[in-house]
Amino acid sequence: MDYKNAGVDIEAGYKSVELMKEHIKQTMRPEVLTNIGGFSGAFSMEKFKEMEKPTLVSGTDGVGTKLKLAFILDKHDTVGIDCVAMCVNDIACAGGEPLFFLDYIACGKNVPEKIATIVSGVAEGCKQSDAALIGGETAEMPGFYPEDEYDLAGFAVGVVDEKDLITGKELKDGDVLIGIASSGVHSNGFSLVRKVFKMDKDTLDTYHEELGTTLGEALIAPTKIYVKALRGIKESGVKIKGCSHITGGGFYENIPRMLCDGVRAVVEKDSYPVPPIFRMLAREGEIAEEMMYNTYNMGLGMIVAVDKDDVEKTVAAIKAAGEDAYVVGHIEAGEKGVTLC
Repeated sequence: MDYKNAGVDIEAGYKSVELMKEHIKQTMRPEVLTNIGGFSGAFSMEKFKEMEKPTLVSGTDGVGTKLKLAFILDKHDTVGIDCVAMCVNDIACAGGEPLFFLDYIACGKNVPEKIATIVSGVAEGCKQSDAALIGGETAEMPGFYPEDEYDLAGFAVGVVDEKDLITGKELKDGDVLIGIASSGVHSNGFSLVRKVFKMDKDTLDTYHEELGTTLGEALIAPTKIYVKALRGIKESGVKIKGCSHITGGGFYENIPRMLCDGVRAVVEKDSYPVPPIFRMLAREGEIAEEMMYNTYNMGLGMIVAVDKDDVEKTVAAIKAAGEDAYVVGHIEAGEKGVTLC
């Protein structure tokens, strides 16, 4: 008896690392001091000494049950983008600049080519956010996961000068809310999605005129990464007063997280186009509108609050970063919370 007979193929692990190296090297930053394959990743903080009070910000998350969709479609090159996005968007939401990322893949059977494909998506997400992929772990766990399934999670670290942290403390009556478009469902609410739509290949491969794609393509579209858009706003000279990453819990849970006491967010539902996948989901699942806004991003993956005099510059900066932006509401005095009208 040996480890391979027990279901863990060490040689496959070595091959996975070799195959993923070509993707990882595309994410490198000059601050990275170590090579892939070591016991840890080292990242120099030398260039951040110019900050008054350099402050580390971190984020960790996974892809969730959206992975079930990847298994059915046998498409594994985009879920890594989702994993990175869920972490770096949170960091950017605090005003931070992502520095590096580490991933964790647990699988029932290590198929090196599949693992490398997953990591290619992680690397793409890192490139989109200018983060270095400096390490990770692939754990082969036979008997814990089915052979053709895996889980994917990650961890990111960023930096911000303490004075540039986005805290919401300066929000006031009259500030304006600007939404940045999502690519669709992103990576939240898939347990409900899987209850609404039949999860088989025929259903997912069916083309829908209202979507302009197959159902599977619409659902597996990777999460938008907003790092460059938020950086562009900052570089335009605009101060972001509040920022909300619209993830699980939708509008009702996430928007209040960016508010200080004494102010309320008012969002106008007809101020931007809601992607057709959400209309189809609500219709087919007979999901009440309030529940949709309490679960999904409904077409806005990030919402920022700025001074009313900075609206034009903010929208221009977001569009310059290649994203769509909409003025979607305002801040008013009142009990902390959100009103959708």
